[in-house]
Amino acid sequence: MATPTHRIDQQPVFVLHTYPFKETSLVVELFSREFGRIAAVAKGARRPRSAMRGMLQSFQPLAATWSGKLELRNLHSLEWGDGLLVLNGDALMCGFYLNELLLRLLPREDAHEDLFFYYNQTLRVLSAGVDAPSTLRRFELRLLQQLGYALPLLEDVHGGLIQPEVDYRYLAERGALPEGEGGIGVQLAGKTLLDMASEDYADPVTQQQSKQLMRVLLAHHLGDKPLYTRQLLMDLQEL
Repeated sequence: MATPTHRIDQQPVFVLHTYPFKETSLVVELFSREFGRIAAVAKGARRPRSAMRGMLQSFQPLAATWSGKLELRNLHSLEWGDGLLVLNGDALMCGFYLNELLLRLLPREDAHEDLFFYYNQTLRVLSAGVDAPSTLRRFELRLLQQLGYALPLLEDVHGGLIQPEVDYRYLAERGALPEGEGGIGVQLAGKTLLDMASEDYADPVTQQQSKQLMRVLLAHHLGDKPLYTRQLLMDLQEL
């Protein structure tokens, strides 16, 4: 885990969330390339003439400078990064869903550079309006894998290769059990697991079964508190 020094200059970041702090400031949750999720105070950012006020926007590549060694840093400046993004409609809600997942699952100060780049890539795919449901499935799976959660997709719990024509039940803590060996877990086809491993969501059955599986796996790791944006996306039939 990377540990920030007293001052960090021009670190690539995305804004995940902001909330009021004292009378005129904001706490900003940042996803940074080299230091993971960081919380920092943007002093005076709620004032109308604040230089940072208009830049604290989610989904935009930024470069941030902050200082401090405590859990709550001081945010000194922001600059626009390359390639400003526009997310509208359902894509915007999908972006907020990604941010909520990172806020809930990504520990503070736990660097995940590969995940940072994949998040950036996913936002760009969403902004282009390309197949939002499959894009979300890929990100969910990549996120859990990057956080170290075992998600075996090519072998069953006995070490046997997944067979596309066989039905399985998938258990969050174990993996795929051949149908008939247990009555619990998410029922799905072996082909769905193989499609997910190759990030191929063209098959409508794979789309539906992977959605159900990821919903159960995420709920297992998130605990009792549901995701606010998931319900909104379900209402829009995007998730």
